[in-house]
Amino acid sequence: MKKTLFILMLCLPLLGIAQVNYKIYNTATQKPATLDDIINDMAKADVLFYGEEHNDSIGHTIELALLTKLAEKHPAKAALSLEMFETDTQPILNEYLNGLIREKNLISDARAWPNYKDYRPLVELAKANKLPVIAANAPSRYTNRVTRLGLKSLEQLDAAAKAYLPPLPVDTATGAYYNKFVEIMGGHAGMGGMQIYQSQNLWDATMAWSIAKYLKNHSSSKVMQVNGGFHSEDKLGAAAQLKKYAPAARIINVAAFASEQFDQPDWSKYNKSNSYIIITDGRLRKSF
Repeated sequence: MKKTLFILMLCLPLLGIAQVNYKIYNTATQKPATLDDIINDMAKADVLFYGEEHNDSIGHTIELALLTKLAEKHPAKAALSLEMFETDTQPILNEYLNGLIREKNLISDARAWPNYKDYRPLVELAKANKLPVIAANAPSRYTNRVTRLGLKSLEQLDAAAKAYLPPLPVDTATGAYYNKFVEIMGGHAGMGGMQIYQSQNLWDATMAWSIAKYLKNHSSSKVMQVNGGFHSEDKLGAAAQLKKYAPAARIINVAAFASEQFDQPDWSKYNKSNSYIIITDGRLRKSF
């Protein structure tokens, strides 16, 4: 009873937004869809990538609702994976989930993001329902090293440090993902060499590797991965890296973002590689 009440309390914000403040579309049919449609599709999938805008307050409420529904549908299989925690903080995250340390220690020692308030409901839901939470991201000291010195510099790390990373060398994706990255950086001149792109690939690969390791050790799991939209949009980035580490993994990809014109999408802008798009009302207040 307490667990049910806790879930209801966490999901109360969703009751206030309904679908007047967001729209879900199935990109294959270009028709409206529901949260339940996404969760029902997880019956034949292993990983749900939820690509968010980090300051989208409605998007955060929706991802909480999705995790709640996933846990209800697959209570013994659901797991949460987060870009917002780095792999070397997994023991700290586990200690908090198991009630061994205080939240203030989780926030400080696990280097929680400044907007942790946006992800706290996900972690608390996982804690209340004993769902595993994967600290999926690469430690920032290593992505920073790659930005400065390139991917080859990681070979100088010792075995303990390399254990926090995917197998080296990390594959750097070419083609569509590279072209998207160049565009978002404002062209090749804004990249300052390949190191920034290499660090992006390390970021993606570590999240993918973290998920792949979990799937290997927990067969038939249903993992919900939350990350910034660019990391998984169009099934590129971390989603593409996952297929390298776990070729059999079945993926549902959700691209969520805010727009003032969310009622009538311009389908020419959306790649059907995204299983669903969730468009929230861009006129509403951001979380930060």
